[in-house]
Order: sequence, then C-alpha cells, then structure tokens
Amino acid sequence: MGPVGAPEATVDGFVAQYLRNLNFDRGVTLSASTANDRFYALAYTVRDYLVARWLEGVRRYRASDRKAVCYLSAEYLLGRQLDNNLLASGLSDIAAEALAQCGVDIEELRAQEVEPGLGNGGLGRLAACFIDSLATMSVPNVGYGIRYEYGIFRQTFEDGRQVEQPDSWLELGSPWEFPHPEAAQTISFGGSTEKYDDGGVTRSRWVPAWSVQAVPYNYMVPGYQNGRVNTLRLWSSRANHAFDLSVFNAGDYVEAVRAQTFAENISKVLYPEDSTAQGKELRLQQQYFFVAASIRDFIDVVLPEDFDLTRLPERAIFQLNDTHPVIGVPELMRILVDEKKMEWDAAWAVTQQCFAYTCHTLLPEALEVWPIDLLGRLLPRHLEIIYRINEEFLLAVRERFGDDEARIRDMSIISPDGAVRMAFLATVAGSKVNGVAELHSQLLREKVLPAFDEFFPGKFTNVTNGVTPRRFVRLANPELSALITEAIGDGWLTDLERLRELEPFADDADFRTAFGEMKAANKRRLAATLQARDGLTIADDHMLDVMVKRLHEYKRQMLKLLHIVTAYDRIVSGEVEASSVPGRTFVFGAKAAPGYDMAKRIIHLINAVGSVVNDDPRVEGRLKVLFPPNYNVTLAERIIPAADLSEQISLAGKEASGTGNMKFALNGALTVGTDDGANVEIRELVGDDNFFLFGMSEPEVEALWARGYTPAEFAEKDAGLGRALDLIGSGAFSGGDASVFAPIVSNLMNDDRFMVLADYTSYIAAQDRVDDAYTDTAAWQRSAVLNVARSGFFSSDRSMRDYIDRIWHTEPLG
Repeated sequence: MGPVGAPEATVDGFVAQYLRNLNFDRGVTLSASTANDRFYALAYTVRDYLVARWLEGVRRYRASDRKAVCYLSAEYLLGRQLDNNLLASGLSDIAAEALAQCGVDIEELRAQEVEPGLGNGGLGRLAACFIDSLATMSVPNVGYGIRYEYGIFRQTFEDGRQVEQPDSWLELGSPWEFPHPEAAQTISFGGSTEKYDDGGVTRSRWVPAWSVQAVPYNYMVPGYQNGRVNTLRLWSSRANHAFDLSVFNAGDYVEAVRAQTFAENISKVLYPEDSTAQGKELRLQQQYFFVAASIRDFIDVVLPEDFDLTRLPERAIFQLNDTHPVIGVPELMRILVDEKKMEWDAAWAVTQQCFAYTCHTLLPEALEVWPIDLLGRLLPRHLEIIYRINEEFLLAVRERFGDDEARIRDMSIISPDGAVRMAFLATVAGSKVNGVAELHSQLLREKVLPAFDEFFPGKFTNVTNGVTPRRFVRLANPELSALITEAIGDGWLTDLERLRELEPFADDADFRTAFGEMKAANKRRLAATLQARDGLTIADDHMLDVMVKRLHEYKRQMLKLLHIVTAYDRIVSGEVEASSVPGRTFVFGAKAAPGYDMAKRIIHLINAVGSVVNDDPRVEGRLKVLFPPNYNVTLAERIIPAADLSEQISLAGKEASGTGNMKFALNGALTVGTDDGANVEIRELVGDDNFFLFGMSEPEVEALWARGYTPAEFAEKDAGLGRALDLIGSGAFSGGDASVFAPIVSNLMNDDRFMVLADYTSYIAAQDRVDDAYTDTAAWQRSAVLNVARSGFFSSDRSMRDYIDRIWHTEPLG
C-alpha cells in the first residue's frame, strides 16, 4: 500500500487540518493555546501536506536504479523552515487565509520559530542551498550531518566583548524532524586490530573498546513546487546503555549516567573548542560518528538487501563537503574489505569512484590534519588502512617520478611530523576534486595541491558556488521578487539566468524609481527588526554599508574598521566638512571562534569604535556603526535585501569563493571588493562600472611577499593610515587606556599577515569613489539593477548542474 494522500489543498481543508493538529497533537483548543502551540500546529499542518510526496519519492527512488548524491557535511545552516516549506508546497496564500479565518496572526507564528543551530557560516549555508536545489531539480539526494544539540554558540556582547552562550535551539523541540531511534546505528571507537585466518586467507578485523548509538532524525527537503521531497538525515549520539540501575541504587547517581553523558558529548556542540587534546579528540569522534553512520545507513538501509557492492558507484556518490567527512574513505574500505570480504584492489576501485572532494579553502591551517597517535588510539583499523593507501600511492609516485624524496615527502598522506593530511587523502581517493570559484580552483591546482594536479591529470575541476534564489530572493526580498515578476514574468525562480531580461529596465526611469522604493522599504523593515531585536536605529537617508561574515583576519574586517576610523578622523579633525560627507550606516555581523583571540579583540574594537562614533555630535547624521549580535540566517534575510554596499575585501588569493557576495549582488547591492574568490566572476559579469575594485591582485600579493613585506612602511607613506592607527593605539576608543587595543596595532605594524596596511590606500580611494557614486541616485540605481540582472549565474541550481555534468553524472528521478 502506498502513502496516504495529503489533506485537501484548500483554505477549508487547511483550517480543518490545522485545528485537528492543534487538538490532537498539541492537546489544546484554539482558545486555550499558546503561541508555541499554534506555531507547532501550523508546522505540523505544513508537514502533513509534504509527507505523502516525501514517502512516495522515497518509494520511487528505491524502486529505481538511479544514482543518489549522498552529501556529507558537518554543517547545514538551514534558517527557519516554515516559510520555505510553505513556498515550496505552494501553500503560502492558503495558509495565511486559513489562519486569518481562525483569528490567528501568521506573523506572530513566524516569530516563534527558532533557527536550527546546525552550522557556522558559508559552508553550512552552501550545503543548505545545494540540497534545496537538488530537490528542486528532482535529483535523488540524502544530506547527511549531525544533529547538534547546541550548535554554534549564541553571541552576546558584554562591554563590547564577545561572550558565547549556549544556543538552545532544541529547547522547545523541533516540529520539522522525524526521530527514528529504532533505526540507530552502532558506531565504535578505540580498541585494537587483530589478524585471523578466513579459510586460508589472512584478514584483519577491528576489536573496538567502546561504542555509541547514532540515532537518525529525518528532515524533509522539499523542491520548489515540483512535488519532490528529499531527505536530510541528521545523527544524534546516545549511549548503548544510558543508565546503570544498580549503580544508581547504590547511591552513585553521577556514575549511573556517566555513559550517557559521555556519549551525548559527541553530538552536543558544533565545532567543540579544539585547543585542548580532549577537544581535538571530540572533533575526530564527531567526524567519524556521522560519516560511519551515514555510509552504513546508505549501504544497509537505502540499498536493496542483496545489492552487489561492486556496483556501488552506480548507485551512490559521496560528496565530501570539505575535509570534515574524509575519514569516510577508510571507513568504506574497512566495510568492503573487512566486513564484505572484498579483495583490496577491488574495494579500492569501488572507493575511488564513490567519493568526490570539495575543497573550501586556500589557507594551509584550514586543511585538517590528525596526529597519528590520536587517530591510532581512536580508530586503529582506519589508520592501518590509511597507511596502506599511502604506501601504494607512494609506490605509484615513485614509478612515475623516480626516487625523488622531496616529492615523496611533499605528497605523502602521512606528513613528516607524523600526522594524516586529510586533504591529501581525499585527493588520492576522490574521483574528482573541485574548487568553488574559478580563481580558487586555479590556485588549488597551482599553489595548494600542484603535485597532485600533475599526478592526476583531469582530476581537478571547478564548480563555482551558488545560492538558492527561493530563500535569498523570493522569501528574503518579496518586494524585489514582485518587481522582477512584473517586469519579466514568472519562471525565473528556477531559471535564474532569465534575470538578464531585466537589463533594459536599468535605463527605465520608472523601473529605477520602483527599485529605489523597494530598497527603501527593505531598509524600513530592517530598521524595525533591529529596533525590536537589539534597540538599534537606522537613518532613512543613509547608505547601508554592510560587512557580514565570520570574523577572521583574512576576511579583513580590520580594513573596514580602518576606513571607518579614517572617515571619523577626517570629520573631527576638520579635514572635511561633515555636511559634505554622504550619510553612511556601517553594519557588521560576525562571530569569532571561541579560541580565536585576535578575532575577539577585533570584535571588541568594532564595538568600541561604534560607541565613540555613535555618541560624537560632530559626526551625527553622517556616520553610524551598528553591530547586532548573533548574526544568523534569519537576520541575514533582513540585512541583505536592505544593503546598498557589499564589503567583500579579503586579501586576494585567500577567499575560496564566498556566497554572501552573490546574495548581495542578487539583491541589488554594489560590491566594493578585491579580485578574490567569486568576486572575480561577479565583477566580470556585472561589469567594472558596477563594481568598486581595489587592492592587489593575487600575483601582486605573492610578489610583495617575495620582495619582503614591511607593514610599517605603508603606515609611514600614508598619513591617513598613520593617524587611524595612532587613534586606535592612543586609547581614543578605549577610554584613554592605550593598552586595550595595543595588541591589534602591534599585530598590524609588525606582522599583518593579510596585508591590511598594504591595501589600505587603494581601499580608501575606492570608498571615496563610492561616496561620489552614491550622490548620483539615478546612476547608482542603474548599477544596482544591472547587478541583479547579471547575477543569475550564481544560482545554486546552476552549481548543481555543474556538479552533475562534471562530477556526479546522475540524473533526475522522472
């Protein structure tokens, strides 16, 4: 028997199902319900309309022979699900009218939803965009990850300093998840390995010391109004035997639940602080926990019971989203060789076709390595397998290049200092390795992994990132969506290149006026959000200059801050008249990793500068600095549509791609940026006249490093830079205490690894051009319209087509 059908998709049908869920699932009447009850009833009702499609899709996939994309990612930054699911199911208008008939305010219910704390930044948001696109394109896909109990921390500020609080996103539960404790997988750790005789064949097996249970929680991933619903499966850790009654009865209550506490730590927090040995071990536990559960799930649950695993590449591609899931390579080998008794060469041939690796960085420190002693203690059989993979790989290198010991040392998966280089393992094992922007992929081949590119011709490719227009245009910016549809008609949400049809409207004065009114409406909406959320205000007539992203030195929030200090200094010193400066509100959004001291100092400095600038009557009405805490997807959906200027100012050659840059351009913000990551492609598409380029190119950066970079020389050559640094170092932003921000100034003057001072002069000149351009409203709006019209390339649907064509070679489920 197939799945039961969905409720009737009418207002009356929705009302009936909503009241039924309120009564029978929440156990309350409408008159006695809380706002949380009403939200849950609404979420359950939307679920009811999606479940039949979901179950039918699962049935059809299992009855087919289609290859599935198994997306392995440590992060999924989903954002709120209600509106996305309403939009995908075509129920937005029906739900609003149905709730109005019940006397329920849908806006109140939207505010009840808590954003899932399953990601940190671009990596997790990209994964969420990709699974949205795969569902919209009807491509079979299971997203696999971890159901973090607390996720990324909730950021607060105390005296301007970042304070991390637990993100209790599951405190009231989640109405979108389907727990399946009966389908838990056993995940083992520790112990030792042993040899044994298997009918005359000597084999190895792992004898683990301890294990935990991985409990799956399923989330629906609906495609956009196409009837397709894919699955996101997240794993939560629990103890095999959570409670020891005899110990409890003996009075040792803590010991009685020790196993439960220990096991639950694995899925407790996203990216546990790893500056300690215990933190490093917990991170490795997390990574193995979710990939082992996921691979086992696909083999034992998704595939038919008698499936021939030599054909596994015909049914699955495991996409490694960065290095976090790479431990899945030796895990699949262990299953095939040790458990399924496949010969090593046959198992390796299967494995090499089943994995593909996406590298998301150019920073050497971001390419994970695991000490051999840790890996051997926690996963001894996997270390043996890695050694054998490395041994056979280096034999092949020797056959090709001879006994070039320097090359052997540089290419070995095991580093000279005794650590497993996970990016190397992924590159050796993967069928393809891709970067995430044209420049990034080029630098990946030429600078990060050049020896591997030479050894594996054709293995490296590029897939430029993209974002889902359903969430980041249609939901985040309904006014712009309506304007686009009125101009070019429907259909662009699944064919974003059609935005090109907007180009003629850039020269239409009426359209530009409507576009400006849309941007003003979005600013008012953001102002209302920030006032209610944080007590912050935005001036109606200010340019909104936005920098929202992880706080990392390579992203150069410090360069943005130096511009603010310079703009402030110019006014208060009398260098320029305040009245001549176009009003600007600078908006930051950023979290620093808990153990990243310099990033946290920069956050403190941003807030300190903001406090002084915002309280100084000499710059009132001209400059304002806002830093709302706890930037997340929900806040992004308000900030991005309102922005006039997008800050994408990383040092050339350091940013892999970026996706925020794409979201801003699609929503009509102009970019000030370096030729880095996907900025290169954005500039090429939107045109130099509609992009504020500054800074050194990547070859110029390399040349300066080679000559010898002395940051203090740049401070001496540019008087404005010297004054800005002196202001920060003098204590002007710290109540006269020069010691507070001295480490930041010292770091810039003596180290400046990301060349903030070298690019300062060019950046200030670009910002002066921004000021001039913003005073010509018609020209600015024309450029903004052209940014939207020429950014259709950056749809995650296009990214998925590129993955399918270049890497996965799978097909939609018809």
